[in-house]
Amino acid sequence: AGSGAGTGLLDVDAVPGVATRPAAAYTVVGRAQPRADIADKVFGEFVFIHDLVLPRMAHGRVVRPPSPDAVLEACDEDAARALDGVLAVLRDGSQLGVVAETETLAERAAAKLAASCAWIERESLPDADALRPWLRSLPSTALELRQGEPAPGAVRTLRASYDKPFIRHAAIGPSCALARSEGEALEVWTHSQAIYNLRRDLGLAFGLPAERIRVRHVQGAGCYGHNGADDVAYDAAWLARACPGRAVRVQWSRADELCWSPVGPAMAIDLEADVDAAGRVLAWRHSAWSPGHGLRPGRGATPTLLGSWYLAEPFERVAAVDAPRAAGGGGDRNAEPLYAFASHEVVCRRVSDVPMRTSALRSLGAFANVFAIESFMDELALAADEDPLAYRLAQLDDPRGRAVLRAVAAMSGWTPRARPAGDGIGRGLGFARYKGTGAWCAVVAEARVEERVRVLRLHIAVDVGLAVNPDGVRQQIEGGALQATSWTLFEEAHFDRTRMLDTDWDAYPILRFTDAPRIDVELVPGGMASLGAGEASLGPTAAAIANAVHDALGVRVRALPLRPERIVQAMDA
Repeated sequence: AGSGAGTGLLDVDAVPGVATRPAAAYTVVGRAQPRADIADKVFGEFVFIHDLVLPRMAHGRVVRPPSPDAVLEACDEDAARALDGVLAVLRDGSQLGVVAETETLAERAAAKLAASCAWIERESLPDADALRPWLRSLPSTALELRQGEPAPGAVRTLRASYDKPFIRHAAIGPSCALARSEGEALEVWTHSQAIYNLRRDLGLAFGLPAERIRVRHVQGAGCYGHNGADDVAYDAAWLARACPGRAVRVQWSRADELCWSPVGPAMAIDLEADVDAAGRVLAWRHSAWSPGHGLRPGRGATPTLLGSWYLAEPFERVAAVDAPRAAGGGGDRNAEPLYAFASHEVVCRRVSDVPMRTSALRSLGAFANVFAIESFMDELALAADEDPLAYRLAQLDDPRGRAVLRAVAAMSGWTPRARPAGDGIGRGLGFARYKGTGAWCAVVAEARVEERVRVLRLHIAVDVGLAVNPDGVRQQIEGGALQATSWTLFEEAHFDRTRMLDTDWDAYPILRFTDAPRIDVELVPGGMASLGAGEASLGPTAAAIANAVHDALGVRVRALPLRPERIVQAMDA
């Protein structure tokens, strides 16, 4: 229960048939409310899980294999155990760790242990430069979505392919957890997004009934999706069982966080459109290939916790799945076009036999699908010799969608043009309704392309229905747009055929303050139902930036991220 429950706010009898208050009478809803935790976080006084100190707390570290499929052949446990202050050295199969009195000593002992290890490695990862053919070659399960019949009068078919790489969570604060084990009782402090699901998987992993496990939530670094929070909780619990009665704190390293957290799936998307003489779409076809977007704990018969897969008697390495469409889907999220085409045919293939641990990352498949759809809409507008905004409006019969498009055009001072500017500075448009049922969002990006792409400004119009806290909505939309800018310009998981290579921020760069664009957000009045704001701006932002790059240079880059070498390749094509 939240703090409100503690004050008796929720301790009242439910009375059926109470009339809802008219919106005109609201005194709190619809007005900006300051967050109570901002000052403490700005001045470094807020207690995150990394700051939590418990009595007699010890520190643990897990020694990770050098590669996902490595098997531990031998190690010298005695060298680490001999260090004064080391409380335990544990090995179970290829799961290896230490517990010590201090964090510095735990790191020193883990480094000594790691240096003594002999591993058997094998090539199991795909060719990072050939993800599209690899994805298409894997066995898959298809989800097919069809609507309408193609209208007559098609004069030609246009085609394009788009690609998104594997993306890391890259949280500023590495995953962290504390655990205490005593007898058959286990207590865990975690920044997991689902403490009851985590409790279920901990019970499966350690053979404990749920009532013997207590999981407490403590805030950690922000995360949209499934990062390493649950995995580090398992690490802490596994190590704590060697030190009964003492809390053991485990904090992942930067390399752990980047290389071992679940990754957002790569996607390959092919689009086709049959158009008439005026360039209007008569039939739309969308094909996508993607690993599953869900591997969260607590949803299956075996734990999905990383360490449990490396034991001498390991739990099964389960594959990621996609949620049902009614629950938001996965790779199919936002694959169906919102435009009023006579027909569309969507086939989303969830591929299997993927060696990476893929799972939920903010907006799931919507990011790549909207990037592809909205990039292709600009390409179709160009082929029709029509302004991109006018082209969209002519084929959109959703009044609230049309409203956000008109709003973003007005706030950005959109100037109609059918051909790219080609002078190094461009503007691009992106639009979607998140999940097809959530918030409508339209983005105009302004970008300058020189030695690399710099996003100068983002204009965003969004209809979230009833905005309970307008300031909170703007923060969510801005944050999503900034993360999408980072993904679009910089982020891509790096690996060779054996190992993950993103061990630090130099290997895996993200958006920095010097690259952050100015962002203007306008809330467009909509209906009374609140639709959510956390992920609506990501796909439209990526598409808007890609379209702005095309407007600036007159060349189309269809693979993310929009790195300089990809732009050069597009110019040379």
